[in-house]
Amino acid sequence: MSDARNVLGTLLQVCGVSPMTGFVRDGICHTGQEDIGSHTVCVQMTDAFLQYSLSRGNDLVSPAPEYDFPGLKEGDRWCMCASRWLAAAEDGVAPPVILEATHIRALQVTTLADLQYHGLRAKELPGA
Repeated sequence: MSDARNVLGTLLQVCGVSPMTGFVRDGICHTGQEDIGSHTVCVQMTDAFLQYSLSRGNDLVSPAPEYDFPGLKEGDRWCMCASRWLAAAEDGVAPPVILEATHIRALQVTTLADLQYHGLRAKELPGA
C-alpha cells in the first residue's frame, strides 16, 4: 500500500481501472523519476478536451494496442500530465479533476485553487 498523498493532503485514491490508468497502469496517479510528463492529475474525460487534445497532436481517442491503450471516451478517468492539464485550463477546456486521486506533485505545476475550481464535487462522482 502506498503512502502517497493527494493535493488535499490525504492518502492518494484510485483514479480509474476501466480503462486502467496511471503511469505504471495500476489505476493510481503515482509518479517518479521515470515519469517525465508527471502524470499526476486525475481527470474525468470530456469530449471537448479529447477534441482539444487531438487538435494539438495528442490522439487520446484512437486505440493503440501496441501500448495496451484502449483509447479514451467521455466519462473515462485518466491520469494526465500536469502541464497538459494546465494548458487546457488556460485554454478553457480542462477536464474536471478528481482531487482525492490527484497526486500532490501536481502542485509543482499548478495551484490547488485551479484544481479545486475544476474539481468534481462528491455528488458528481459515480457511486455518490
